[in-house]
Amino acid sequence: MNSIERTLQTLAHQPPDRVPVDLHNFMVTARMMGVESYADFFRDGEAMAEGQIIAWRRFGHDVLLVENGTAALAEACGVQVQYQSDSAPVAKGSAIQSLDEVDNLILPDPYKDPLLSELLKTTRIVVNEIGNQAFIIGRADQGPFSLAGEIRGMDNFMMDLALGEKIEQIHKLLDFCRQAVLRYALAQIEQGAHATSIGDSPSGPDLVSPDYYRKYAYPYVKQLVADLDAKGVRLAYHICGNSTPIITDMVSTGATIIEIDQKADMQACKDAARGKSTLLGPIDPSGVMVYGTPEMVTEKCRQAIEILAPGGGFILGPGCALPATTPDENIDALIESAKIYGQYH
Repeated sequence: MNSIERTLQTLAHQPPDRVPVDLHNFMVTARMMGVESYADFFRDGEAMAEGQIIAWRRFGHDVLLVENGTAALAEACGVQVQYQSDSAPVAKGSAIQSLDEVDNLILPDPYKDPLLSELLKTTRIVVNEIGNQAFIIGRADQGPFSLAGEIRGMDNFMMDLALGEKIEQIHKLLDFCRQAVLRYALAQIEQGAHATSIGDSPSGPDLVSPDYYRKYAYPYVKQLVADLDAKGVRLAYHICGNSTPIITDMVSTGATIIEIDQKADMQACKDAARGKSTLLGPIDPSGVMVYGTPEMVTEKCRQAIEILAPGGGFILGPGCALPATTPDENIDALIESAKIYGQYH
């Protein structure tokens, strides 16, 4: 099978020839390009595309996740973003000072926003160059809950939830964010991407309770999935940290792919997702991929494959974005592990 066939077979919950491999490696691509400033690189659609293609030619992974971090859509919604010289951009200031300002927010047009249009260009170039050889995920940036936190300011948003004094405005903000994510997700698909994805980590158990997740995050992701599904669009859904307490809920959103990290209980995730969602992950991007040896990477991958691969529905990859300093030999070890231990015979 080629990479696209292998991945589609996996998403259909049928065993492919072997486990596919994803590299969440947008920061590694900046390092491989040898750029002087990541700040400039992560605003240049052509450069980001070249980095993705160079990395694919070097490592030969099946799935490419095209993005520039966690703040692109937030910036398009008016959030102040800091571009760093040696890492990904980060949201630094809120777009609104009060929930009463929610009605003043304007949905961004991904084709007209300066940064989103560059990211769409990245996806379009990658698809045109290698989209018939690799499975391309054009990331739609943050999920509704995470984007709401960036627009309001995460500390303020958490306090809004805790006080519960303006519930209607909270839900207005979350629905605005759902619509913004939907627009951007569809624009990514219009560039030819095979799927899109979101990260909604602040809604996970490491930050808020499962009850708050079910009240404030889950309904908007479920609606987003339904809206995308109606147009035949596949969504990958990521929450960092120990997502085990909400994994059944995450699967029930209907997302095609559920991304898990090293804190999640692999067997519980497999039991919840079997035949419903494809799991992606869960190798520790820092403790194993950066600071481990190739032998450690191989062993962690072997363990993950043993639990998560049976019956299909599993893509091997890091549990979150790989730091730029990830050694090439550790990435090689991850990919080789799928070839050695991930065979379906």
